[in-house]
Amino acid sequence: MNIKDAQLTVDNWIKDHGVRYFNELTNMAQLTEEVGEVARIIARRYGEQSEKESDKGKDLGEELADVLFVVLCLANQTGVDLQKAFDAKLDLKTKRDHDRHQNNKKLK
Repeated sequence: MNIKDAQLTVDNWIKDHGVRYFNELTNMAQLTEEVGEVARIIARRYGEQSEKESDKGKDLGEELADVLFVVLCLANQTGVDLQKAFDAKLDLKTKRDHDRHQNNKKLK
């Protein structure tokens, strides 16, 4: 599934299962909450913090999917074609960073 299809799928889900989109500020707060859940898993599972027993069953993929869902909601309700924006950003990064990381001695 490409990003454009994902946006359409989310929009259809909202129409079929939701009442409406939450407003943009509510979705921004929700996005922050979901990113926090991803950060908690990463910090405790891959970082130096110890993982709490209650966090051991958390699924990183599920939490990342929550982030993606809210990002797609925000794109839909603000009229952003995320496929077009992502493609343009990838093109920009490819041109800008073509040799940058290859020449970074810190990454060797």
